[in-house]
Amino acid sequence: MKLLTRTEELILWAILRLEDHAYCVPIPDRISEVTREDWPLGSIYMPLDRLVKNGFLTSCLSDSTPERGGRRKRIYRLTPEGYEALEKARDIQLKMWEHMPAELKES
Repeated sequence: MKLLTRTEELILWAILRLEDHAYCVPIPDRISEVTREDWPLGSIYMPLDRLVKNGFLTSCLSDSTPERGGRRKRIYRLTPEGYEALEKARDIQLKMWEHMPAELKES
């Protein structure tokens, strides 16, 4: 399995947390809330496409809504491979932290 970039990992995490509300506008907002960094909307389009292409996400169009002038939203959902990729990223991070030199752990 291909390793995720940090951006891809954060996008998958945000989509997992947003559940049925995981479309392009709240995804970077959710990431910004957690990282306390600005995540422009345009910064997620290419990673989203890559995640769909790699089979980590699926997408579908929602029903149209009056507040959006009848436009539909593209909703993203994790696939089983997406969950597996997040678990692998977590496991790798935990292993890296286990092998952190003691002097760095104390600072």
